[in-house]
Amino acid sequence: MMTHQCANITVECNCSISAFKHSVYPAAYLSIFLLGLTANLISLCFFIGVRRTMKAFTPVNLFMLNLLISDLMLVCSLPFRAAYYLMDSHWVFGDVLCRIMGFVFYINLYGSVYFLMVLSVVRFVAIIRPYSYMYLQNSRGAVLVCVFVWLFVSLASIPLLDAGTSQDSSGNIKCLELDLSLVKTIITLNKGALCVGFVLPFIVISFSYIIVAGKLFQLKKVQGKKARHYKKSCALVIIVLLIFLVCFLPYHVVRTVFLDAEREFNEKGYGDSCQRIASIRKAAVITLCLAACNSCLDPLLYFFVGENFWSYWQKKRRRTHSKRLHRNKQTQKTARAELQDAHTQSDR
Repeated sequence: MMTHQCANITVECNCSISAFKHSVYPAAYLSIFLLGLTANLISLCFFIGVRRTMKAFTPVNLFMLNLLISDLMLVCSLPFRAAYYLMDSHWVFGDVLCRIMGFVFYINLYGSVYFLMVLSVVRFVAIIRPYSYMYLQNSRGAVLVCVFVWLFVSLASIPLLDAGTSQDSSGNIKCLELDLSLVKTIITLNKGALCVGFVLPFIVISFSYIIVAGKLFQLKKVQGKKARHYKKSCALVIIVLLIFLVCFLPYHVVRTVFLDAEREFNEKGYGDSCQRIASIRKAAVITLCLAACNSCLDPLLYFFVGENFWSYWQKKRRRTHSKRLHRNKQTQKTARAELQDAHTQSDR
């Protein structure tokens, strides 16, 4: 009966989706690596330039810089993940690096969630309580917030360091795979991560944006679209909601369904067909890639919301243009002098 079933479904008898993972993960991870690395390095140039010219970061730029560091950690880990699947799910980089891969991913994921929440709260205060916002322009307080976020997500992600390498029956070293013997423990951890790492920040962000949207509507009616903070606040709302709806929401929903399905499979077996568990596993693969895409979308915040971003690049362009004009004038002056010397020599 089992042999007959396996002949009529597109997955293997153990419901493996290895072929699907080996085709999707490398392409997705390498694309995110190239795009994310380029966008974040461009953003890093901006932050370095701001540091040189202004000698200090505003709290908003400080939060964004920490978000950028988190994204760079993730994108730099993606080639290792891609190599694992390109080598037919064989890990060659050692047990320590295997443990770091999962740790880095979840630090980025929940670090991004919390820094986006902090940025949303700061923008909320800037719109609703502009005078209080002026008192928040204190780098020391912003540094403490950043330290707290890093400590919180790092300590919460420590259990992931236990997930090291293992060897299968064929001799391949496995990494980045779900250990079915620990699925109940992982489900418990997932519930905590879902509540504290996603639902709570999403509620805070949603509440902030509902209030901000009403205030912005009033400002638009009174002062028009050029009201103070209007464009930046609108951009922040759109980008943060885009990141949550595209990257974080599908991942957390599917991860919860996936873990429950794996627990059921581990306890009761496949049942009549592998199609359901295979579909859920494929959805988990796709949403994991979407979650990693947050490192490509976060730079949109720096471009459209980052304080002094466009003014910095405009000043940089003007300086480059002035230097080019100065070089051209010097070249023309040198050419005229050489031409004059040539005429003098010929007159002699």
